[in-house]
Amino acid sequence: MAVPDLDGLLADGVRGQRVLVRADLNVPLSNGTIRDDSRVRASVPTLRRLADAGARVIVTSHLGRPKGQRKPELTLRRVAPRLAERIGRGVSFCEECIGEKAAAAVAELGDGQILLLENVRFHAGEEKNETGFAADLAALADLYVNDAFGTAHRAHASTTGIASLVDRAVAGDLLRSELEHLRVVRDPERPLLVLLGGAKVSSKLAVMEALAPHADVLAIGGAMAYTFIAAAGKPTGASRVEQDMLEDANCVVEAVRAAGRRLLIPTDHLVAKSLEAGASTRVVETIPDGWIGVDIGPETARRYAEEAAKARTIFWNGPMGVFEIQDFAAGTARVAEAVASSDATTVVGGGDSLAAIQQLGFSDRITHLSTGGGASLEFVQGLALPGVAALER
Repeated sequence: MAVPDLDGLLADGVRGQRVLVRADLNVPLSNGTIRDDSRVRASVPTLRRLADAGARVIVTSHLGRPKGQRKPELTLRRVAPRLAERIGRGVSFCEECIGEKAAAAVAELGDGQILLLENVRFHAGEEKNETGFAADLAALADLYVNDAFGTAHRAHASTTGIASLVDRAVAGDLLRSELEHLRVVRDPERPLLVLLGGAKVSSKLAVMEALAPHADVLAIGGAMAYTFIAAAGKPTGASRVEQDMLEDANCVVEAVRAAGRRLLIPTDHLVAKSLEAGASTRVVETIPDGWIGVDIGPETARRYAEEAAKARTIFWNGPMGVFEIQDFAAGTARVAEAVASSDATTVVGGGDSLAAIQQLGFSDRITHLSTGGGASLEFVQGLALPGVAALER
């Protein structure tokens, strides 16, 4: 079913209408300072189009995990100036997201003005998808736009509950773009290369099971590779291994073989004595006792790069090693360069993967940078996203 979108809403006119936009302004913070405003920038096109069309724009989002409690360090107040800067027009802020104060702030909005509400997750009703909390949000608006792909896989009040309580609910430009580009992974031009990294097999088992028979090549990196290596009966030294996932890892291997696809596991490794910058390192094919695998080795990085050069579609989620420590970042950097240099349609999702692409200056050479790690993984494995399903209904 087609998802109704912003184009249709704007075609019918929104001047003077109260439009509540669920954005994803969940920016990473460091000592109260925004470390990366990619999500703010991604929200700008939808907000700007609505404001330019004369809508009275009400922005709602979450920030961090306050778990239903008001936590000053997670206030969206600090995001309002950055949002205003990126949009190029004023953004007012309300210290509440529902109730009398929020209603009064909305009533003061003029056509084309923008109001940012406080963190919806300060209320327990948000994550519980309580009807009462969704109704309180809906009372502020005439129309609803979901532009928060990063939370589209969550059935929360501001992503699903509100959709049926307003006159009209549509997808914003960001959400629509995410769905269009991720559908390419579901129905790819082949060969399809899927690069999966990160710490845990358990966190990506479902997507590996779904993509094992679908991807032409499934290449594994990051700490979860050591669980696959351990499952094959090979030494892993002091590397991180999920002992309770060994059987699951072997099931993925068998699924790939049964489908006639290829699974690539690192054949050489950068190992270190500790997970610290400046630690002793060496490149090995077999991980010795007492050493920790911290990155794919140069030969593995070369093989993965060769696969990227041959692919017509690439989906990458998760770093190849402990990327946040520069000494252990070479494998991720090599893969990032190969993905950026490929002629394939390239989709990159997941915070660390995006960070690698951005830090290395490859952003403009990637077809699509997905803002939603978990949502993108669920979508490409064919699961329905509650935030999207609510709009379809």
